[in-house]
Amino acid sequence: MNTRIGAIDKQKTQKLAGEIGELKLPQPSGYKILITLPKIEDTVGDAGIVLADSTKRAEEIASCLGFVVKLGPLAYKDEVKFPDGPWCKEGDFVIMRNYSGTRFNIHNEEFRLINDDQIEAVVDDPRGYTRA
Repeated sequence: MNTRIGAIDKQKTQKLAGEIGELKLPQPSGYKILITLPKIEDTVGDAGIVLADSTKRAEEIASCLGFVVKLGPLAYKDEVKFPDGPWCKEGDFVIMRNYSGTRFNIHNEEFRLINDDQIEAVVDDPRGYTRA
């Protein structure tokens, strides 16, 4: 039985990202990146155990994965610091440190503003990734 908690629900995360345009999101300033947290699957394991909302919320907040919503105007513009160009772009799933950045909520959805150099990896498909 698979008992991992916190599996990423890629479709819910992308759906949320599609609806984000309707929200009043801040424009990141300088070298900041606006990140939303991925949605967590409702069930876990082969038996389909339903996770409590509080458990899903705790897993979302502690997530090391994020979805890039917007880049600030100076993000990745420092050619000395980023000689090979940007590490990510809008629409990417990325790995970052847990709890990193400035956390805030809009319409009960958590967002973070992080520095452009806090991106540690880009992930093509976040399903199956969980925090250690």
